[in-house]
Amino acid sequence: MLPTDQALSVSRIIQLMLSPAVMISGCALLLISSNGRYTTVLERIRFMIGERRRILAIDAAGEALPVGSMNPESAWRQINSLSVRLKYVKSSILSYTTAISLFVAASLLTGIALVSGSIAIQYISTAAFLAGMLTVFVGAAFSVLESRKGYNIVQLEIKEEE
Repeated sequence: MLPTDQALSVSRIIQLMLSPAVMISGCALLLISSNGRYTTVLERIRFMIGERRRILAIDAAGEALPVGSMNPESAWRQINSLSVRLKYVKSSILSYTTAISLFVAASLLTGIALVSGSIAIQYISTAAFLAGMLTVFVGAAFSVLESRKGYNIVQLEIKEEE
């Protein structure tokens, strides 16, 4: 129970516990976006692998390649670049998921600290929140790297079409 000299209203306790919820919602939006990019890149890799196999099979059979067919080496370079991009997206997803977990922990610890009056738990709660913020920053950094890699892949495709 709360000591009377440090008593907080129930609404204030709920308000302090829900403060990390804003960050949880923000991370959830980032996570949805990252999952979409992950799926898109994964599907592109699968397409490029299939395209490369098709071209190699036609070439091995001694048939003429269809007009506009991709060079197998070009396909392989794009697959490798897409693989790096996929790793960046995966890292951002893991960062955002970890951040959500840290924000939930911060919220729970804030409630426990308010009810128990423990200064130590307040510090741990603050540390969890700050760690969550740092993890969001790391996820954003991976998103920037992924965007740059995506741009470079498009430039590679354009160059190969010239």
